[in-house]
Amino acid sequence: MGNHFMTLRHTPLIDCHRQDGAKLVDFSGWEMPIHYGSQIEEHHQVRQNVGLFDVSHMTVVDVAGTDAEAYLSRLLSNNVTKVPVGKAVYSAMLNHDGGILDDLIVYRLATGCRLVVNCATREKDLEWMRLQAASFEVSIETPEDYVILAVQGPNSLKVLRQVLVGAESQLAAKLKPFECFVSGSRLIARTGYTGESGFECIVDAADGIELWQSLRRAGAAPIGLGARDTLRLEAGMNLYGQDMDEETCPSAANLSWTVALDDRAFIGRAGLSDHPRRDARQIGVKLIGRGVLRSGYPLVEGDEVVGVMTSGAFSPTLECGIGLARIDKEVASLAVEIRGKRQPVEVMTLPFVPRGQFASS
Repeated sequence: MGNHFMTLRHTPLIDCHRQDGAKLVDFSGWEMPIHYGSQIEEHHQVRQNVGLFDVSHMTVVDVAGTDAEAYLSRLLSNNVTKVPVGKAVYSAMLNHDGGILDDLIVYRLATGCRLVVNCATREKDLEWMRLQAASFEVSIETPEDYVILAVQGPNSLKVLRQVLVGAESQLAAKLKPFECFVSGSRLIARTGYTGESGFECIVDAADGIELWQSLRRAGAAPIGLGARDTLRLEAGMNLYGQDMDEETCPSAANLSWTVALDDRAFIGRAGLSDHPRRDARQIGVKLIGRGVLRSGYPLVEGDEVVGVMTSGAFSPTLECGIGLARIDKEVASLAVEIRGKRQPVEVMTLPFVPRGQFASS
């Protein structure tokens, strides 16, 4: 028994979460807030006002050096060479067969590129990235002492501008989606994973604690990982390890747009055309009637199993069960099997909840 005991890692904001009464859980080896009292209220807070997330468990990877651009051009499915300084791009990192090793965001900076990858895939990602870097003049650094804050919701700019001073406040106001700027040791970007307008700030640990407290005083409510999951699901965004993995190619996860099929020889390119899942596709479904959809539930048409739920939850905005699913063929009518019983589902256009739908005018 004793061998299985593992010390959970903490972000620099752990004391802030405790002070706010967070319910803490083990999330991929990190002790993280799942909610601060009500996941549903936190979800509505982000859709209608502004919420504050600690996402410092995510891994920051800084890539620099004379071959940084050539290296990332080969490593990633999206084309970083076309991204100007001050912009960000979302991409997949593929294995040789075209399967998704991870999804990530790349910030193009004057000093190189900063990548943010998932925490659960940290060791695997870094090992792969270093392996592929062997023939390139690049440095791959993983800073440790940082905080990543996500300020999300229709009032995110208003609250962030109350906290930023001088030029930072002016620069933040001018950012368009997927733009970023560096100010000293701060990286501030118009990015996020909630489907709402928002910002992400990557800062030094001590600065991060101060920034968190300032944003709290300015009216941003703390939001846990529970609401982060229902928000990204309503926005039709994938969760790595559920909606996609190494066995999934981008086209089977609605991610063909992250693959730039230009004249680059990026890793996994050759495997895409004959990937075993290349004909599968991802859909959004809504449960007709009561209940909640969960990952792993089979989808049936008549007596034939035609797909599987990859993510599911109760949607606080739509007040019904919703989920992402992977199906193997076009279907006319679908049902989900929940503990041996069948319930009809409706195929929905993604996202389930469009950005800014509930923003105050």
